[in-house]
Amino acid sequence: MADPKGFLNTDREVARTRPVPERVKDWNEVYVPGSLLPIIGKQAGRCMDCGIPFCHNGCPLGNLIPEWNDYAWRGDWQAAGERLHATNNFPEFTGRLCPAPCESACVLGINQPPVTIKNVEVTIIDKAWEAGGVTPQPPERLSGKTVAVIGSGPAGLAAAQQLTRAGHTVAVYERADRIGGLLRYGIPEFKMEKRHINRRIEQMRAEGTKFRTGVEIGRDIDAADLRKRYDAVVIAAGSTTARDLPVPGRELDGIHQAMEYLPLANKVQEGDYVAPPITAEGKHVVVIGGGDTGADCVGTAHRQGAASVTQLEIMPRPGEERDPVSQPWPTFPMLYKVTSAHEEGGERVYSVSTTHFEGDEDGNVQALHLVEVEFKQGKLEPKPGTEKRIPAQLVTLAMGFTGIDRTNGLVEQFGLELDERGNVARDADYATNVDGVYVAGDAGRGQSLIVWAIAEGRSAARAVDRYLTGTSSLPAPIRPTDRALTV
Repeated sequence: MADPKGFLNTDREVARTRPVPERVKDWNEVYVPGSLLPIIGKQAGRCMDCGIPFCHNGCPLGNLIPEWNDYAWRGDWQAAGERLHATNNFPEFTGRLCPAPCESACVLGINQPPVTIKNVEVTIIDKAWEAGGVTPQPPERLSGKTVAVIGSGPAGLAAAQQLTRAGHTVAVYERADRIGGLLRYGIPEFKMEKRHINRRIEQMRAEGTKFRTGVEIGRDIDAADLRKRYDAVVIAAGSTTARDLPVPGRELDGIHQAMEYLPLANKVQEGDYVAPPITAEGKHVVVIGGGDTGADCVGTAHRQGAASVTQLEIMPRPGEERDPVSQPWPTFPMLYKVTSAHEEGGERVYSVSTTHFEGDEDGNVQALHLVEVEFKQGKLEPKPGTEKRIPAQLVTLAMGFTGIDRTNGLVEQFGLELDERGNVARDADYATNVDGVYVAGDAGRGQSLIVWAIAEGRSAARAVDRYLTGTSSLPAPIRPTDRALTV
């Protein structure tokens, strides 16, 4: 155990963010560099080393949280990094991007603020990189087996790294021009600087993983031909079909899916554009969708100099504290969150639904019409007399995703079966109905969190390794049917 009285004597303290007027002028991460190190030892010491650490149940990766909290408290960063990497291929990603269901399940959180697990995690891995403790781990011998991984998001990268280290020859196919999937082009730079992805890619290259960018399976390479070329295939293409908003005026210019808008801002940071083809500069921006992707659009619009930013959500505003009846510990509660993007300004409007868009004579969106909604007999119904018009010269749709891409031919060419939700169907071993073809991440699970994607990539890698060799010593933290802790 770390400090036996840490949870009694130390208050929760999180990473400090840079002042809003400063950070909205750049695209660097919002946190004050180095602000965690002076406080993180005591924060790790708040861990109670519970007899049953429910943080393990909150995290699908099975992270050894009490163990690396103890090492961080003692200042043994090398041992802490080893424990961290024992269950997680990319803790610098999760330490920055995960909403931390582990903290929601922290036993201390029953009646006190939980341990800052996410902050401890990111400090450990950043220290490991600084100390040169993150090195390539190439296999001792090759198996002679080949694997294609389709998609280079967290699930695809985790599966590829695990299979490469098991001795297989792995090639990752990515349809974008750079590796990383939504980590690269869906996550804004101010949430995670892309240098973190770049150095992991270099580690994986040194281990032997091959990367093929600008290649879309189904369009550039026939999926059936790919299956003949490799001994096994892992589909980790994500859930990229965005949910649309079929209301009058949807065809107007200036209305875009979030994943049309966000990647262009990231491409500016990569040096591909001087200015993004779609920009919020000087415009009244409306973001439809109250989740993390919507918040990413809000923060991006601030940095592009929007005249105003309004975020709409059809559901009621969540409470600020856990309801012990409807959202009991240790489930992951739906609470009112103020992200760094929301701290920077804008208005958030709840319990509203868009009725139609209004355009100018040139076909550009100029306004959005909405109405308040309320639950009646279990359904959301409009409230008469609450109609409202708000200016909107740029609208981003951030309403989630409905399944794997069906337009590129991948599903049909493989002959894959889909489940009732539009995801690739699989058995208890991540295998699809096509021999030797497996699926991991959002393509099989549906839209989910980064920790679930990495956990699925690791688990699918074990299944593929066993398919290729008859046995496997790779870990499998979750089953395809496992779900997050909910009521």
